[in-house]
This record gives sequence, C-alpha cells and structure tokens, in this order.
Amino acid sequence: MIDELDQQILRLLEENSRRPVKEIAPKVCLSAPAVKERILKLEEKSIITGYTLQIDYLKAGKAVQAFVLFETTNCQAFREFAQKQPEVLECHRVAGKYSYLVKVAVENMEKLETFIDKALKYGSSSTHIIFSTQKNPFFN
Repeated sequence: MIDELDQQILRLLEENSRRPVKEIAPKVCLSAPAVKERILKLEEKSIITGYTLQIDYLKAGKAVQAFVLFETTNCQAFREFAQKQPEVLECHRVAGKYSYLVKVAVENMEKLETFIDKALKYGSSSTHIIFSTQKNPFFN
C-alpha cells in the first residue's frame, strides 16, 4: 500500500521520469533525501518497475496509430508474429471475442493495410483508428 506522499511522487515522476529529486522535494514538502528514499522503496516493492520514454509518433513519422483486435486460434503463432513486427507498440492478450488487442503505429494507411493483411493469416481482425489520446494518469 502507498500513501498520499508516494502518490504525489508517482504523479510527478509520471509527468517526467527524469525530474530531479531536488525538484520533487519542495512539491511534496519533503527533503531531497526523504524523496530519494521513498523512490527507492517504491522501486524495491516493484511499484516503480522502470522508466520509459514517451514518443510523439506523429513527429516521428508515424501518422497513423490504431488499435487492432485479433481473433485467432493459434495464440503462440500470433504472439511470435506480433513480436517481430516493428509497427507493434503493444500486444495484449484479452478476454472476450478477440484474443489480442494490438496497438500499432505506421507511416500511412497503406502501411496499416499491409500490416493487417500479414496478420490476417492468423485469424480475423477489427481495426480502430486513434484520432487523439488524452492522458489518464493512474493517480487522479
């Protein structure tokens, strides 16, 4: 379990994981060593599991992002396929009619069509183009 101070620290790190401890400390009314200790404990408890990079895919030349639901009977083969595709950002095994929810980023619609055509040999799909994304932080 984490307390309100840990939640505040996580919110600040979520906004910018490279934020210096000395910048976080006054925002949560703690000393820098106290913040550092809390961050280390959050890492030890595996609440913080890593630090990631956020990419603006549009600026990186990936103008089309989509969620693609795949229904497949050969999960192992589909998983292996998805892991090899550079356009796959995330691949989630899900419950329900579909087996996988895959997030992809590609240069254009033609590249999306090519990706889906390759994937269709593993089953059927339903594609949902992403128009925009609003950040929904874990801690509100």
